[in-house]
Amino acid sequence: MTYIKSAIIFLSLCFLLYGCKENNTTTIDDNREIKEEDQQEDNASETLEKEITDPKETEVWDPEPKAISFNENGVPSDAIILFDGTDLNQWISTKDSTSAGWLINPDKTFTVVPKSGDIQTKKEFGSVQLHLEWSAPDDIEGEGQGRGNSGVFFQNKYEVQILDSYQNRTYSNGQATAIYKQHIPLVNATKAPDQWQTYDIIFHAPEFDAEGNKTKSGSFTVLHNGVLVQDHVEILGSTEYIGKPKNTPHGKGPIKLQDHSNPVQYRNIWVREL
Repeated sequence: MTYIKSAIIFLSLCFLLYGCKENNTTTIDDNREIKEEDQQEDNASETLEKEITDPKETEVWDPEPKAISFNENGVPSDAIILFDGTDLNQWISTKDSTSAGWLINPDKTFTVVPKSGDIQTKKEFGSVQLHLEWSAPDDIEGEGQGRGNSGVFFQNKYEVQILDSYQNRTYSNGQATAIYKQHIPLVNATKAPDQWQTYDIIFHAPEFDAEGNKTKSGSFTVLHNGVLVQDHVEILGSTEYIGKPKNTPHGKGPIKLQDHSNPVQYRNIWVREL
């Protein structure tokens, strides 16, 4: 019996000693981890303080943006001039690729010749910044979509509507600066038809993979007479008069101006490739 009691006491002491040692080791490890975390926080704080107190740490000098200049008409030096008031040499007929048959005017503008067909650029483009100026006919005729109607298409597929929308109600996704039948403009910034309108358009082309699947949607940002009317809106697909937009794969394409049987005038058209 004495032997058994002694064994029990011995085992109990061993258990207590082992447990205390293990707990003590755990406590030491925990303390070490806490100290390491505190040190990391101190290092992070020192780094932040250094960034805040030394402005040179956040200065980036390369690459240096290229400097551009502007001509007498305000066209940037890195732009491609699509119409300078003298000729339509940058354009061809969409239907048969012959010379563009629209009318050049003495005041350095040109006019849509109704029912002659659309015209498009000889050069094909991807993503671009486009500037153009247009004017609806001074003599107001028709209403809705029948008044001062034209359009500018990107890659021959995606239309920003041109329309005399001054006191001329039509469906909202078909008025001036609408991404036709896709996005309504934020406001109607149209001037009276005897005044010139300006469009400044940022077009980012959609992207497709080798199998023809769309991997990235395109977008439009549009300013009408200096007013933001489309704010980086998604292009849902090709412009369709009837039916839903389509996403057929394609590469670069021309910029096209639409003949919608109204004698709309244009001037000062230029584009920058992005």
